[in-house]
Amino acid sequence: MQAQPDSVSERARPAPRTLVGESWDVGHECGTSSVETGQEPVRGYVALTFDDGPTPETLPSLLDALVTAGARATFFNRGDAAEAHPDLVRAQRDAGMWIGSHTMTHPHLRETGEREAFEEMNRAQQALQRITGEWPPLFRPPFGETDERVGVLAARLGVLEVLWTVDSRDWAGATEDEIVAAARTLRPGGIFLMHDWARASVDALPRIIGELRERGLHPGRIDVSPCPVPFGDTPFHATAVAP
Repeated sequence: MQAQPDSVSERARPAPRTLVGESWDVGHECGTSSVETGQEPVRGYVALTFDDGPTPETLPSLLDALVTAGARATFFNRGDAAEAHPDLVRAQRDAGMWIGSHTMTHPHLRETGEREAFEEMNRAQQALQRITGEWPPLFRPPFGETDERVGVLAARLGVLEVLWTVDSRDWAGATEDEIVAAARTLRPGGIFLMHDWARASVDALPRIIGELRERGLHPGRIDVSPCPVPFGDTPFHATAVAP
């Protein structure tokens, strides 16, 4: 399939990572946010996301944990890993998970030429479409590294660029307890970054989901946010909504 036309309007593009514990309230309408009253937190949705897969050593137990909890998550798959393990991508789909792309080989997109960056993104999209039968609607740049050029390429491909509001730091060796603690800072509309190869995140998942539900929050899907979501010095435009 050829790249789709410019069907997504250009959005502001994030640059640096967020820090653990940083989170923002996100509403469906600009200017609306949740408020902690000290009693019952406002009910809402958050997005649990997993990058870099599919990983054969951990994905089956990760999917089991999600299905057992009755929860859904978004998987940002690498194209090369998807081609190596198409059965695992189909397992994600069949379990009711949402699937996005994470480039073909996980490069630093800001350091690549425009043609190479586009091919990295487009090849991953095409690989996942061949496996699932659907054009992935979501894209996450590796390392959270993006700029205006990457944003324009995402728009050309007709995909929503998705960053995060809270970083689990599982990629930096965060423990299960630290990952659960980071998830406690999620607010309605928030997006939680994890990786499907990180055993600590897999092990933390039942506690994360349980604690979220105790706060009136539930795993949801990712959609366009009409208002900007802070990410370092620049915003992005994605939020968690009802499944």
